[in-house]
Amino acid sequence: MDFALLAFLAFAAVAVASAGAVISVKNPVHAALFLVLTFFTVACTWILAGAEFLGVALILVYVGAVMVLFLFVVMMLDIDVVPLREGYVRYLPVGLLVAVVMLIEMLTLIGVKARTVPFGADPVEAAGGNNVSWIARRLFTDFLLPFEVAALILTVAVIAAVTLTLRRRPGTKHQNPGEQARVRAADRVRIVSMPAEKRIDAADGQGGGTP
Repeated sequence: MDFALLAFLAFAAVAVASAGAVISVKNPVHAALFLVLTFFTVACTWILAGAEFLGVALILVYVGAVMVLFLFVVMMLDIDVVPLREGYVRYLPVGLLVAVVMLIEMLTLIGVKARTVPFGADPVEAAGGNNVSWIARRLFTDFLLPFEVAALILTVAVIAAVTLTLRRRPGTKHQNPGEQARVRAADRVRIVSMPAEKRIDAADGQGGGTP
């Protein structure tokens, strides 16, 4: 058993363990940290297998946006974030653990890539191409229909999630797009005729004439 296979099995074990921690821990901050570790570990396995573009895309898209997604979910579910802000020290050990594991994975990945090619030569690179062009060609030619269906399913899922969590709260202002589209100019603008000058009488003590 070579070093590359041992590293792959170690990455797979960490990914499974961190994914289990995401759904088992009760603290949402800890779950987000373990989710970051899961994505990063899966990206390491892809890079180890020669799919560098997929690994980098996973880190940039998912790891970079998971905290924004977490904050969005917190706002949608109306979770009280005051205790989350107060307990910064409580989350420090888990954050340090995730950071140390990610650092070990990066060093292991660099060592494996520097010593040997883990799973043999890439046939795409051997033919004079690269992974990015191969994925783009396959995705938008051979698998265009599944790609569009997946995009449609994700769009429906986003609309369903917003619809399920949408609720009226007292004291907030809401807009009705249908009423805004049916509005008429006569309902919004009213022209009022007002005199441009006003005569002040001398009996007011301010003098006569027109100002």
